[in-house]
Amino acid sequence: MARPIAELSLDAELRKELQSMIDRPKALQRDVRRARIILKRAEGLSQQQTAEAVGVNRPVVVKWEKRFRQSGIAGLAEAKRSGRKPSVRMSVRKQIITEVTQPPVGHTRWSSRRMAKAKGVSANTVQRLWRANDLKPHITRTFKLSRDKHFEAKFWDVIGLYLNPPDKALVLCCDEKSQCQALERTQPGLPLGVGHIKTATHDYVRHGTVTLFAALNYLDGKIVRRTAARHTHREWLGFLKHLDQEAPEGLTLHLIIDNYATHKHPKVRSWIKWRNQGHLKACGSERLVMHFTPTSSSWMNLVERFFRDLTVDCIREGSFTSVRELNEAIELYLAQRDLQPKRYVWKAQGAAILEKIRRARATMESANNV
Repeated sequence: MARPIAELSLDAELRKELQSMIDRPKALQRDVRRARIILKRAEGLSQQQTAEAVGVNRPVVVKWEKRFRQSGIAGLAEAKRSGRKPSVRMSVRKQIITEVTQPPVGHTRWSSRRMAKAKGVSANTVQRLWRANDLKPHITRTFKLSRDKHFEAKFWDVIGLYLNPPDKALVLCCDEKSQCQALERTQPGLPLGVGHIKTATHDYVRHGTVTLFAALNYLDGKIVRRTAARHTHREWLGFLKHLDQEAPEGLTLHLIIDNYATHKHPKVRSWIKWRNQGHLKACGSERLVMHFTPTSSSWMNLVERFFRDLTVDCIREGSFTSVRELNEAIELYLAQRDLQPKRYVWKAQGAAILEKIRRARATMESANNV
């Protein structure tokens, strides 16, 4: 007599789930094959008949039926394999990770190839270990922590203008982009085209510099600007008078500026005091209120974000035969920007920034004490 066929029973939910594995458009063929094995066995076919119907040998059917009986649908999943044994000794792996902070003599940092040569492994091995441990010796980030004794007071003064602008007032982020160089490339480069990149000579001829005074209106993103050949308190005072003339009468101008000596010149302070007294008598409020960012904290002044865009989009890759041509290029860029002014919005939370700065200071102090 033939051996009785061991039954494999499935409820409706299991059948539906196995069938969905088969019908899934992007299902792996191995998963489809395993699901079909279980369904064929549940239909009453023997293990040999199931093997012939699915196109495998009987031991394969036995294996996946056993796995299914033990763990259900989860038993049909691919088990984790042990993988190939590591070819790099653990001691070498540890050295690659720990010695990354100790560059070789005569060098400031390790490169993956230099480390690979020193440890007798491939560069890919070094890169893989560094990546797995989030080590990036090729990257350096610049920073500067302010030593201003009144840092937090100045910080909240400026941030408060961004987060809660006062009524009947203009918040203007002001600064100078000094020493904008009119550089002319010594030879014409090739334009961007299909199959080749844009080119430019590495050397250039200097034709002079210009200083751009700019005030970014925080509320609408518009730029009030003025160019000058020099960068002294006279040009800065002239720019303040220009702002005073451009702004509607009766409004208070809150100017966010840095601690450059030009901004605090006695003649500048004297004129501001005189202008505020007159405006106070006429309108009941001061005309110009100066808000100084903390020392070494120009990142708080949003006009620096505009200067970055101006440099990248207009100045850096240009070639100018004269200062006049540079001025014309800057004015053309600003005229186009005025058609659709871009507003820079401060979104960072002040408390989170201060906490980050406190952590950085604590880290720096602990590093100095080592």
